[in-house]
Amino acid sequence: MPAAVFVIGDVHGCLAQMRDLEARIVENASAIQGEKLLVYIGDLIDRGPNSAGVLDHLLLPAPKGFERLVICGNHELMFLDFLDAPSLSSPWLNFGGRETLLSYGIEISDSKRLHRLQLQIETLVPHEHREFLEKLPVALELPSHFIVHAGINPARPLSNQHIEDMTGIRHAFLNHSGGFEKCVVHGHTPVDEVLISADRIAIDTGAYGTGRLSAVRLVENTSPQVLSSDAAAVAM
Repeated sequence: MPAAVFVIGDVHGCLAQMRDLEARIVENASAIQGEKLLVYIGDLIDRGPNSAGVLDHLLLPAPKGFERLVICGNHELMFLDFLDAPSLSSPWLNFGGRETLLSYGIEISDSKRLHRLQLQIETLVPHEHREFLEKLPVALELPSHFIVHAGINPARPLSNQHIEDMTGIRHAFLNHSGGFEKCVVHGHTPVDEVLISADRIAIDTGAYGTGRLSAVRLVENTSPQVLSSDAAAVAM
């Protein structure tokens, strides 16, 4: 367990909020000695205005004194599937994919030909972005917490979870009335305010719609602490 772990919710292409929140985390952690870890919980891309910029930022070195770990979400998987087989009828385009492509300078129109789209993807989407996404882990296990994009299947032990559940589960996880092996920290399903209970911590506060990106700080023997970007400051 690092001295402090900061888990950041679904960014969804909101680069300004991500930079603002990272700066707040660095300030918050300034008095903490020892290893500090930034964990992004997935859904880095889609819906918001600057998915390409978000990936560029995450390819840079982490802030001084921090290591950075990025977890894979369902939107990263959809993007990778699209890059493997581009299609003008891909469902991903209506789940934020159009905004992601536009951040690379690729505009989808009804008249666009598939061959032209493929050429633009090859030219405008950096290989480093695709390689980065292909290598993302799907979970991080700490002594007391299990950090994952969407949640877990309550019917399975943590050691035997499926990628489909960890990146996309909702009701079976959210409606589970029993406990879990560890407290599950997750995003994927937006909440009005960060939800903290003994069994799970939900941190997706819908940044692309609300302008507020949130994070939770985990420190041993200390209650979780919530940090959020300043929506008003980012909008100015």
